Amino acid sequence: MIASFWTPKHVASIAAAPIPAASVIAAGDRYGTVPGFDHWDYWPVQNPDGSVADVANGTLWMVLAAPASGDPIDRHLHARIRLLHEKSGQWTDLGFVLPAGLNPGNREWSGSAILTDAHHVTLFYTAAGLTGTSGGWQQRLFQTQATLTFADELPQLTGWSPPIESVKSDGQHYVIVDQLDGKPGTVKAFRDPAYFCDPADGASYLLFAASLAQSSSSHNGCVGWARSSSEAHTQWDLLPPLVVADSLNNELERPHLLFRNDLYYLFWSTQNLVFAPDGPAGPTGLYGMVAETISGPYTPLNGSGLVIANPASEPRQAYSWQVLNDLRVTSFTDYPNAGLQILSSDDARTHFGGSLAPMIKIVLDGATATLASGPKQA
Repeated sequence: MIASFWTPKHVASIAAAPIPAASVIAAGDRYGTVPGFDHWDYWPVQNPDGSVADVANGTLWMVLAAPASGDPIDRHLHARIRLLHEKSGQWTDLGFVLPAGLNPGNREWSGSAILTDAHHVTLFYTAAGLTGTSGGWQQRLFQTQATLTFADELPQLTGWSPPIESVKSDGQHYVIVDQLDGKPGTVKAFRDPAYFCDPADGASYLLFAASLAQSSSSHNGCVGWARSSSEAHTQWDLLPPLVVADSLNNELERPHLLFRNDLYYLFWSTQNLVFAPDGPAGPTGLYGMVAETISGPYTPLNGSGLVIANPASEPRQAYSWQVLNDLRVTSFTDYPNAGLQILSSDDARTHFGGSLAPMIKIVLDGATATLASGPKQA
């Protein structure tokens, strides 16, 4: 299996085409929020086929959350997963997903969740840091299962199983991320597990953001993956990288697959500031590739890989996009209405959105991805 490459030549071609920019998010557009908390990195509970699960006549969402205080960049040091139920555009907070003390790390970072049957939800997530310590940028992939019940017509997830490590980094294909110190944008990756069931043969995979081992570049981001080797999806075989951006980009975050029109679409998010300083840089946005088979080779969508960019006047307004099976695209409000200004810590708190952004719809036609319309509320 040979990895597909996202290269400087691809990114350099962005400048030669119209930028597929999202509309400016209006001040006050805030959905799926909880007073007193910052929210980012939303994901819905999905069926194994990738469709969004219908739960209690609505949808069930997980989101990273941290107390809304201080510099928003510090939220990564306090993140826990919170549960939300959406029904007819109304959002209900259901509290933290995992009980205190269950996580084998000291924070909970992004992942995915599937409704394995009518009564159980499996969560794949990133355990950051180490139990009994504070801080640290260590990253490991874990999974745990809960029973889905209902009380007062609202869903509850109870009886979480002891988390098990889904798959470990090998240090050969992927960097073992055991950094104690670092800051967002520069640390290495082994995080963001996203479940995918291949309709071709029913095999299950986990995709994840990773860093390429055996690289001489400080910008060695890649998309990693593993294939399930057990019927219960509790054992996974690590595979060589699926897509590599060596010497181009440090972080291909929250990668996920979508199968549509007999093609495999691979998407990820990245930021302008994590492109290598000695090469071309794309805007902060959603990027993707397409292939005829799950293992590739993958071709960048639109020639460059760029699918959605933040508008030029608001280059940091949203982040962490996820393409749903109906081609709606979720993200969170990062620094909307901040414009081009450089933000101090105090200014960052004032401008940080920390909420679900209005959804965007895209159209996929072979290797072409276009915006179907402007943002709309979920």
